[in-house]
Amino acid sequence: MPGLYGYVSATKWVVDLEVTRFDRATGFWTTQGWAPRGPIKLESRIDVPRPGDTVPAGDAVIAGVAWQQHTGVSKVEVSVDDGPWVPAELAPATSVDTWVQWRLPWRAEAGDHVIRCRATSRTGEVQTAHQAPPAPDGASGWHQVTAHVG
Repeated sequence: MPGLYGYVSATKWVVDLEVTRFDRATGFWTTQGWAPRGPIKLESRIDVPRPGDTVPAGDAVIAGVAWQQHTGVSKVEVSVDDGPWVPAELAPATSVDTWVQWRLPWRAEAGDHVIRCRATSRTGEVQTAHQAPPAPDGASGWHQVTAHVG
């Protein structure tokens, strides 16, 4: 089911099948303290450079993915070393339920750099800076990596 974490919606091994309503059943992970619906929130992630990577000085690329199921992503912005938010280039998305790839050309200068990203949905919602772990109600916060340029 798009928009919900796998523990709520993904079938892995079918042992038996019970036909019921969502509000009348309790899933295994709900009994372990996770939220009943497990919504996937507006998020973005940096995949390049990876944390701890050494990047050659000069022309480089910062890239990753962003998502918000049922809504879609309208933009991703990147900030380097607490500098201004710079819009990244988005690849075409297959649908509002799929991840969208993004990239930003970057002139990498020697030293250590903290890179952050944030997404904006097609409805204008901006990804929150508030960090929260996946449990119990879905992860949130700006993703960041530290890259060494040398």
